[in-house]
Amino acid sequence: MQYILQIFTGGWKNATYTADKIIQRLDAVTEMIPVSKVIIGWHPDADLYKKIGAYLSGKGIDMLLWLPVFSEIGELTEAAASTDLWRQPVGSLALQEGESFVFYCPSTPKNLHNVKDVYERYFSGCGFDGAFLDKIRTQSFVGGVKGVLSCGCGSCEEAYRRRGLPLDDVRREYEKCGDRFFDVDGYGPKEGFLWKNSVARDFFRTKGALIADSVTDLCNYFKDQNMQVGLDLYAPLMSGFVGQDYEKISAHVDFIKPMLYRRTEAPAGIGYEYRLLREAVREAQGYEEIRTDRDFLKKQVEAFTDLPCEKYPGIEINYREDIARTDASYVRGSLEVLKEAGMNGATLSWDVMLAPDAHLQVIRELEG
Repeated sequence: MQYILQIFTGGWKNATYTADKIIQRLDAVTEMIPVSKVIIGWHPDADLYKKIGAYLSGKGIDMLLWLPVFSEIGELTEAAASTDLWRQPVGSLALQEGESFVFYCPSTPKNLHNVKDVYERYFSGCGFDGAFLDKIRTQSFVGGVKGVLSCGCGSCEEAYRRRGLPLDDVRREYEKCGDRFFDVDGYGPKEGFLWKNSVARDFFRTKGALIADSVTDLCNYFKDQNMQVGLDLYAPLMSGFVGQDYEKISAHVDFIKPMLYRRTEAPAGIGYEYRLLREAVREAQGYEEIRTDRDFLKKQVEAFTDLPCEKYPGIEINYREDIARTDASYVRGSLEVLKEAGMNGATLSWDVMLAPDAHLQVIRELEG
């Protein structure tokens, strides 16, 4: 398999690493494993990316800009906020400096313009070969029930109406049913959750279509710049709640990176997000206990195996005592599943600068 590396250079205000430090690490990693691309961002430092880009170009490795879309970007430019269906602010979570998980409206043209403007102002002359779009979703159950019942601002109200679903109908149905609005008849990797309530089903399906339209707009913009486009996606189990319909959202991209994070106790961690779901809608029926073991991972991969784009699922390669207690055995087991499933490769997430060498040694052995 081929491997994509991720490096978080810091948020909009503070840099995490110097170019020399990153290049030193890349030298060591690329000696150990085959690397086809490096996803890097999003601290706005043109000189840093030019230096790293020149280094990567010399090794035949593509450099992709890691760019948040519907979160974080409001710290750099004025953005239209996301609201719940009752026009109230949506809850957030401050994970680390530069990552606030404050979400913005996914349908407002201004917010799409912001992404393009930020790219043109800060990154267009840096030599990026592509764009990797992150935070292309609404809030999850991190913001409670009303985190997923978003966005309900005026722009989204009109967008849902054009698609034949007045948000008044969704509000009334949730207020009538409470937690039981979320009842399901089960779950299938390809089908997703099987909604009992037709209004809930229509809401989440329409949200997925709305976000896919906005992401397609951005994909077309970057492709017009002759750039590759990749997408950061929630694991299939939870993707429908945040508006990520795999088939629709990936229709115009080069590759997807489903975040198959089984050891992450933070947003996008599968067990973490599923636990928040069950805690938020305790009366809802159909949400069984899950075990995020290898069999679970295999079934998650089944959900996107047939998509026409390339697939580089994300596996945590970094170790963080607070939120990502990975080990070499976990890395090996995850990558073995991806190889067996015929994936194009894997994305070593979410910061190779924090990856223990023992984790990388496992990959060298697998590729040896």
